[in-house]
Amino acid sequence: RLVDQVSAVFVPVVLVLAIFTLLGWWLTGHTFEVALIHAVAVLVIACPCALGLATPAAIMAGTGVAAKHGILIKDAQALELAHKVDVVAFDKTGTLTVGKPKLTALSVAAGMDEVELLRVAASLQSGSEHPLARAVVQAARTKDLAFEDPGNVRAVPGRGSEGEVGVRSFLIGSLRWMDELGVDVRSLATQAAELQAQGATVSAMAERTTDGLTLRALMAFGDEPKPGAKEALTALRARGIKTVMISGDNKGAAEAMARRLGLRPEEGEVMAEVLPGDKAARVVALKEGGHTVAMVGDGVNDAPALAAADVGMAMGNGTDVAMHAAGITLMRGDPLLVAAALEISDRTVAKIRQNLFWAFFYNAAGIPLAALGYLSPVVAGA
Repeated sequence: RLVDQVSAVFVPVVLVLAIFTLLGWWLTGHTFEVALIHAVAVLVIACPCALGLATPAAIMAGTGVAAKHGILIKDAQALELAHKVDVVAFDKTGTLTVGKPKLTALSVAAGMDEVELLRVAASLQSGSEHPLARAVVQAARTKDLAFEDPGNVRAVPGRGSEGEVGVRSFLIGSLRWMDELGVDVRSLATQAAELQAQGATVSAMAERTTDGLTLRALMAFGDEPKPGAKEALTALRARGIKTVMISGDNKGAAEAMARRLGLRPEEGEVMAEVLPGDKAARVVALKEGGHTVAMVGDGVNDAPALAAADVGMAMGNGTDVAMHAAGITLMRGDPLLVAAALEISDRTVAKIRQNLFWAFFYNAAGIPLAALGYLSPVVAGA
């Protein structure tokens, strides 16, 4: 757009200069043929195509280099904007962590059978693609438990799911959801606090009874940092870029993982307990604070945030929806590629500016020489 604006002025100016050159030479006593030759030299030496090529040539080179490194840039605007990024927001699960949590603890209420509750939980979660649901199913398979087909299963985005196993009705979800529903979790509150302090993601399991919703168990899940994630955050910080982790986890679990990754919760680098629908709002809030924001995510619920960011980066091992919403896809799913993408943007924009400088310099030097008669059209053409 910048080059289009410049060319819109540049071309008429050159035409006017050529007319003035023609009139100037002719009216000062030279033959019309000489005046015309100098005017033609001005037109020949003027090169709007140099301006027109300056940007796309550099962007083609930049996207080609990026592709060799596993960075797929489908939106040239993202490449042009990325060098201005001063805040990078990361989704936690699957982006900074491996995204394959394991069930690390199951605390059941008094009088409950731990094995039976695990079997029920796995049955209820058997049709879900959520990482925590898969962890429950895997834990049950490890113990060779038999599943039942659940009935009337309903997912509640950002909170959990509910359904029927046999004739009993259960809910599995976050402690915040249980609090919203009025479930009394005091009997296992101490265990929940201890598990969260250890960095575990804690979910609760409740049953619908004649007395209302009754807490049956707590489930703790643990995930591991993705290889290279800590180094990626360090590399971004070395570039003077602020990094932020956005997570739906409880504050304790999110901050514990953040510290393992080298993030500083006390400096506002962790946003915990963020519902999927609120991620985009958090990104917009960062933008409204005067920042140029890149969002890095991999899941369906990251797509609105990726679209809301100035630059959206999707992990190539994530969902198709996330990749469609993002301008840049990191094909290897490696967080280190985030810094590499910003570096390629820096170099591409620097090359665009260099190209524009030489295009202007060449025209600024050549047009006066042609107008003053120092260049013939043949030399100007060469």
